[in-house]
Amino acid sequence: MSETAGSVSLQVEGLRSGYDGVTVLKGLEFTVGSEIFAVLGANGAGKTTLLATLARLIPLMAGAIRFQGEDVSMLPPFETAGRGIGYVPQEKGVFADLTVFENLSVGGMIGARPREERMAEVVELFPDLRALQSQKAGTLSGGESRMVACGRALMQDPRVLLLDEPTAGLSPLYVDMFFDKIKEIHETRGVAIVLAEQNATKALQVADRVMVLSLGEAFAVMDAADLTTKQLKEGYRI
Repeated sequence: MSETAGSVSLQVEGLRSGYDGVTVLKGLEFTVGSEIFAVLGANGAGKTTLLATLARLIPLMAGAIRFQGEDVSMLPPFETAGRGIGYVPQEKGVFADLTVFENLSVGGMIGARPREERMAEVVELFPDLRALQSQKAGTLSGGESRMVACGRALMQDPRVLLLDEPTAGLSPLYVDMFFDKIKEIHETRGVAIVLAEQNATKALQVADRVMVLSLGEAFAVMDAADLTTKQLKEGYRI
């Protein structure tokens, strides 16, 4: 497999970011191509900070983020979303007071294709949403909320999808379903996926390449198939 499994979508150079003057990410360098790129690490390693920074919700302290060759480091989130970076946060991924249909429609405000066409694709991907379209998102289960949040991001027709711990707190049935859908989204829609995930075993089953974060630094960036249990434990500081 080539280093980036196809054309480069995201290029991260010397990335430093954090909160309130505290540096969390310390000089990360990696690229993401046409692939599923898993970001693994223990709690506090910087996974959520990384995805929020890539989504432009946290400002860079140093370094650069390039998307399809263009520097997007200083762009606001709505501009990067419009260019094709979709983001599904770990929590609060839905508008609780809006219906499922309205949540998906918000995502459909970005993108050129007919909204109905994209809505049909999302409901085909997540058939459970069909019966829930008029239900308020705040009344949904955790797994249903995840589907809506993911569906809303897909309504934007992203080129890269950032998924922050999509299976956190879900039942085993939903966990299996989500990993199947992640593969399906990548394979059928050609979307590159950056997947931050605590469930290393599951993530490694679907990922092409992996980055193990350890205290904000890249402990390893490599093909997922080549990552050893020893390296994973070292990265997690077990």
